[in-house]
Amino acid sequence: MPKLPAALRALESRNYRLFLTGQGISLIGTWMQQTGLSWLVYIMTGSAFWLGAVQFFGQIPGFFLAPIAGVYSDRLDRRRTLYVTQSVLMAQAVTLVALTLSGHITLLQIILLSAVLGVVNAFDMPTRQAFLIDMASDRAHLPNIIALNSSMVNLTRLVGPLLGGLLIAVGGPEACFLVNAISYIAVLAALAAMRDLPHRAGRLNGAVIEGLKEGMRYGLGFPPIRALLLIVAVMSLLGMPLATLLPVFAKKILGGDERLYGALAACSGIGAFGAAMYLASLYTVVGLGRKIAWSGIGFGGGLIAFSFSRNVPLSLAILVVTGFAMMLLMAGCNTLLQTIVEDDKRGRVMSLYAMAFMGTVPLGSLLSGSLASRFGAPLAARLCGAGCVAGALVFAWRLPSIRRHVVPIYVKAGILPPVAAAVQTTAELHTPPEEPT
Repeated sequence: MPKLPAALRALESRNYRLFLTGQGISLIGTWMQQTGLSWLVYIMTGSAFWLGAVQFFGQIPGFFLAPIAGVYSDRLDRRRTLYVTQSVLMAQAVTLVALTLSGHITLLQIILLSAVLGVVNAFDMPTRQAFLIDMASDRAHLPNIIALNSSMVNLTRLVGPLLGGLLIAVGGPEACFLVNAISYIAVLAALAAMRDLPHRAGRLNGAVIEGLKEGMRYGLGFPPIRALLLIVAVMSLLGMPLATLLPVFAKKILGGDERLYGALAACSGIGAFGAAMYLASLYTVVGLGRKIAWSGIGFGGGLIAFSFSRNVPLSLAILVVTGFAMMLLMAGCNTLLQTIVEDDKRGRVMSLYAMAFMGTVPLGSLLSGSLASRFGAPLAARLCGAGCVAGALVFAWRLPSIRRHVVPIYVKAGILPPVAAAVQTTAELHTPPEEPT
């Protein structure tokens, strides 16, 4: 195929092109289902607490199961694992369609189906993240693969809620659930069409607990990985649950309907997509640590500004900014983790990332829902935003220490020339240098 622009260089891999297409179609359906489900729960209950509770039960399994899933991700064939997880997710969506169309769906059924989703995602997400390296035709393309994957996720995050809001108005939430069920065909077909993937013989031998301990010691014992996981956990706990409160802001605070809800979610997706494309355009990961710190401050500040806004255009604009900052931080941390992690522990470290990213979100959803019920959604968003700013400042304070541990890895990988590393190490004795993280 003709030579691609630098920002699209990872698409030289046929397997990755298949993955990006299939996963993109499927994720549009996933975001549509999430939009429809949040609206259905809010219409059924009128409660911000139950919005948070449904999110909690849908994501808390990831907190407990993701580390175990990471052990199996390093031991089993990742494509086969994704076949299973995606098939079960399709079955969950079909069940949701059937129950909704029956007209007798209950909140308990929604919670149980959300819990099933959480269990499956606990195995799907770390495997999918680790699978990215299996599709790389050139390991130098890995940062670009991660950035393009984030671009795809956030383009679907833009399109999905927007289409979901429109579809709810026409066919109700059940129409969103049906589209999601059908969309899984695309990702299953893409997985089936892949060729020449690294062979991973299934090896279930060996105590899972030992593999789990080894991954935990490595991930939490190495300061750069620990710092990246902590900043992701703080932002996910305090910042990501804003999505839980969007129906409240759309209806009660801004006086809109399901279309405004879809637009609010879509604007956050626009900003996130812009950040992912920005990351894809970067030629190196050097300097990404400082960008992560600033994006955390911007994300928390954006949440605080959004909590004060009562103007629809201003609120939409603020969400574009917060979406950009959120994605720059999350995808930036993912990129750095994938760059510095050892290959034989990749699945386990990415499971810790999934635990920090998705596992803390349900706790945050429950927290934000409870705060919103007691003090109102604006104050809840304000408090969470302040916490995000504090977490980002701590990460920025730790950057010099992180830098010292990462420089040798970058030199070994050829990311940072030895002479540049020596200059930076010497400069640390006098002034803070530009970090390579």
